[in-house]
Amino acid sequence: MARGRKFEEAFKIETVKYISENNKPVAQVAREVGVNENTLHGWVKKYGQQPEIKAAKSYPSEATELRALQKEIRDLKEENEILKKAMHYFAKSPR
Repeated sequence: MARGRKFEEAFKIETVKYISENNKPVAQVAREVGVNENTLHGWVKKYGQQPEIKAAKSYPSEATELRALQKEIRDLKEENEILKKAMHYFAKSPR
């Protein structure tokens, strides 16, 4: 096993969700994903009590999902406008 491997936060949260949703033993999931069992126990302790993981188990209502998608659209439009302005700025500046 490699020492000091770093795992992304999203991977840790997804692994904890997988354990809780499927009611699998931590040892079995640790073997499946290639993580030390003690490390995985630490993730369960750290992320298992977070409300967003528990909320992810329940299906969001259509209204909640609609609001989230509308926010994502607004954010993407804003990012697109920023990129357009940057493109025009760099197109005008001499090199």
